[in-house]
Amino acid sequence: MAFSTLHFFFLLALLLPSTLTTATRDTCATAAPDGSDDLSIIPVNARCSPFAANPTSTSVMDTVLHMASADSHRLAYLSSLVADKPNRTSVPVASANQLLHTGNYVVRARLGTPPQLMFMVLDTSNDAVWLPCTGCSGCSTTANTSYFNPNSSSTYSTVSCSTSQCMQARGLTCPSSSSSPPSVCSFNQSYGGGSSFSASLVQDTLTLASDVISNFSFGCINSASGNSLPPQGLMGLGRGPTSLISQTTSLYSGVFSYCLPSFRSFYFSGSLKLGPMGQPRSIRYTPLLRSSHRPSLYFVNLTGVSVGPTQVPVDPTYLTFDSNSGAGTIIDSGTVITRFVQPVYEAIRDEFRNQVKGPFSSLGAFDTCFAADSDSLAPKVTLHMTSLDLKLPVENTLIHSSAGTLACLSMAGIPLNANAALNVIANLQQQNLRILFDVPNSRLGIATEACN
Repeated sequence: MAFSTLHFFFLLALLLPSTLTTATRDTCATAAPDGSDDLSIIPVNARCSPFAANPTSTSVMDTVLHMASADSHRLAYLSSLVADKPNRTSVPVASANQLLHTGNYVVRARLGTPPQLMFMVLDTSNDAVWLPCTGCSGCSTTANTSYFNPNSSSTYSTVSCSTSQCMQARGLTCPSSSSSPPSVCSFNQSYGGGSSFSASLVQDTLTLASDVISNFSFGCINSASGNSLPPQGLMGLGRGPTSLISQTTSLYSGVFSYCLPSFRSFYFSGSLKLGPMGQPRSIRYTPLLRSSHRPSLYFVNLTGVSVGPTQVPVDPTYLTFDSNSGAGTIIDSGTVITRFVQPVYEAIRDEFRNQVKGPFSSLGAFDTCFAADSDSLAPKVTLHMTSLDLKLPVENTLIHSSAGTLACLSMAGIPLNANAALNVIANLQQQNLRILFDVPNSRLGIATEACN
């Protein structure tokens, strides 16, 4: 293979008048006309996403409010990711109903021979790779559902129950009874609200742009009951053995980065790069930490927060990373707005209000909204991490109503149903930044980049 780094280039909007060109290129085509790699990170409500029925019918504020309403489920899911937790099975498919609320960004991938195009949710806090398969009973019946058809692939195979992959994926040993041929690695899994699904662990060829990955393991969902599974597959980028990053260590060396486009970007997409080559050289790093209590998550050491020139006074115990308890701060692609434990958020909010002056109102998840004509007075928020200070751009700190009359501080406290010791740097605060995960060197890089 000539190179193993994937460059997922921006999709360009059709901005030129038709009178200037005799042939209009579809900017959402699955391959670039020049043959370059073209698997972009697409906001789920953008033009190039098949999952947005009427993406222009709602405002950015309404879109974010709708997605952020699922954050409480997402945070409860993140809190449930505890090593060796009783009655928890680590499987290559969604293990909780909360996980079904993560579809903020999707990427294109191809599975099988010949390759079948799939849209998959990008999730840094999940070790799962899964897809609904054709013939799935109870799965989504919408026209935009990505179904994988095993019968159409010449390289498809099931995984035996006795293999190490099955034991890693299930976290269980196979039955001691012998069978000929060996039983397929399959399982039933329950998730919230009394729903459940059954799936098989299978292998096939995964194609990511020009890279071809043989014998890639993923979950093939064949039946579901209760709430329907989402139409997207899931591409987990977590630390666990079944994630994309772990399965491709020999190719990508445990290094990846992404640049998430703004939710305002209806016509544009961001980019994903896999492997150490092609990553930005001018980038600042902070240690990437691992918790023995929550080993799938990517932790950073948040040491403080400043609002404008003022460093907010908070008890360090609310920020301190603790590997054994799983307390601290994670960076996550599936949560919409950054969440702090309540005492930390209240200190940030109060200092922000003190500098902006009000009056203030609440809207959905946001409790600090004010007249937009005062947003020029809004201070920038800086996240202080070990060896790195991240000063958030204004667009990553404030969100505006469609009429432009209201601006809101786009952060919130941890909901009561979630773990009170876990802070989450979410995707809205990561937009238009290159976020680099260098797992073998235990470091996280951040650099400003125009993802749109």
